[in-house]
Amino acid sequence: MEFVVLPDCPAGAQVAARLRATHRIDHASGRPWIVGDWPQDELTVVEAGPRRIVLLGHTRLDETATTAALGRMRSLHDVDMVASRLPGLFHLTASMDGRTRVQGSVAGVRQIFTAMVDGVTVAASGMEPLLRLTGASLDETVLAARLLAPGGAPWPLALRPVRRGIDPLGTGHWLELDSNGRSRQVRWWKLPEASLSLAQGAEAVRSALSEAVATRVRPGRTISADLSGGLDSTSLCFLADAAGADLVTYHVVPLDSANEDTAWARKAAAMLPTARHHMLSSDRAENLLDIGYTADDANVAPEGPSTWASGLAHIQDLAKRAMAEGASLHLTGFGGDELFGRMPACAWSLARAHPVSGLKLVNRYRLANRWSWTATVRALADRSTFAQNLTAVAARITAPPPPINEPDFGWVFAPRMPAWATPDAVAAVRKFLTTAATETPGPLDADRARHQALASIVFEGKTVRQVNTVVAGTGIVWDAPFLDDRVLEAALSTAVDQRLASGRFKPLLTSAVRGVVPADILDRRDKGEFSAEAFRGIERNRARLLELCEDSHLARLGLIDPAAFRSAVLNPGPMSHHLQPIETTVACESWLRTHPQPHTQNTGERR
Repeated sequence: MEFVVLPDCPAGAQVAARLRATHRIDHASGRPWIVGDWPQDELTVVEAGPRRIVLLGHTRLDETATTAALGRMRSLHDVDMVASRLPGLFHLTASMDGRTRVQGSVAGVRQIFTAMVDGVTVAASGMEPLLRLTGASLDETVLAARLLAPGGAPWPLALRPVRRGIDPLGTGHWLELDSNGRSRQVRWWKLPEASLSLAQGAEAVRSALSEAVATRVRPGRTISADLSGGLDSTSLCFLADAAGADLVTYHVVPLDSANEDTAWARKAAAMLPTARHHMLSSDRAENLLDIGYTADDANVAPEGPSTWASGLAHIQDLAKRAMAEGASLHLTGFGGDELFGRMPACAWSLARAHPVSGLKLVNRYRLANRWSWTATVRALADRSTFAQNLTAVAARITAPPPPINEPDFGWVFAPRMPAWATPDAVAAVRKFLTTAATETPGPLDADRARHQALASIVFEGKTVRQVNTVVAGTGIVWDAPFLDDRVLEAALSTAVDQRLASGRFKPLLTSAVRGVVPADILDRRDKGEFSAEAFRGIERNRARLLELCEDSHLARLGLIDPAAFRSAVLNPGPMSHHLQPIETTVACESWLRTHPQPHTQNTGERR
């Protein structure tokens, strides 16, 4: 699915003339509004006189009630009453009295990007249409920030594509286009108050998650899904089965024999007898850290290099297998850890929300992680603002990784630049972060743990979106029901002490799916670990990785010292965190080699 949203003005119509697409929907004026390609079964159009709402994606809508509501609306702000209630995952756009509203999902699986074209703001569901219209050049500072490990730059910088002049819509915002083609972003969404008990939250999550899965299940559709053995993906498999899906599952056997994922996946598969289950070899090449983007992946990542690029071979292999089974949708458990697990700042939030019971739980974390009382109290006492914390993170991007026995309850995960990054790259990234600290209005939520959870969810949403860019045109779509707006609202509306009930693993999720997921499956209390695959990948692909050090494109841009990077590939170190900067560097280097600078193409033809 790819489309462009145009303002209701003559200049917008001129831009439309440069686009070639299968479908077009007009404003009431007759001017082009939405131009692009999309499956007809994912399109819903509601009209009330000259006013129109279009939904593109998976949802369920009472069209009669929505039509009546649209007729009563006084402005685009009133579209909130529709956007805030619908289940599923979709883009929404409205046309009313010469003005246009467009938005994606909160997590960004459905995102909106904007650019100025011929003097007007044009919005699009992805980067490609805007690249074809603008020929946007590389932003080397944003690219340098993709070297940060683990995970790249923190929110909100993680949203930024590596092309100048193309901007993402902010988290929880919608875009307004007026009749002159001018634009502004309007904040409409924020997390509800965290006030639900465990029982109330479980009921809300169960309802939202069941409906999220049900919106994706259709007669005659085969759905594939990860069955890792973990609670998140396993729960989705049972929910899909309960909704009547024709289900096919995939499990990749881990290399580490101490990883219990396979035992739990086999147990779950035996309880899903109508589904078709596949076990993939632990030592298959596609399961190991690879060299990122190859010649076969030219231009598949228009937003820029992704942290998961070393797993590209696995994604492409899995897509082929699932399509061979007839699947058109693949479910993954992305977002489950953020919604139902413990974020680093949870201890900070618990101690403030519930000083007595919360501190007891904090002490359990302290003992489990071998934190000293001195370090724990110091971290709990921190009162820095989001901006102050981001500034402090910027100052530490060249410091050694923090000790594993030292807690960090800050707003922002603390990434590091690789040791082989040049001083110029470090300086540019540090300025990038400190500028964001002064310009960002504030965190995603006033509570640190909820901010961290939502920032991580946005990161996961970006990952799913970018995976779908890679597999676009293959006939299958990656999907993550945990990232639906209604699901994340239900989960994060539950009080922090209830989401992390003492002595239980993911208590909110297990309570929500109990009765759908067998009790035996809900007994699991741990997660698998997969650093063995990364080390094996380094070992087997070392020669190919060393080729990336030769005539390095990152070195040409002055961002890395290729000799130092080569040394790291030859001797990465014994700990899994030593591999993280190698992975981000490989992603950036391989991306540069497979994504040449675009040229402006007025015809709108795909490169």
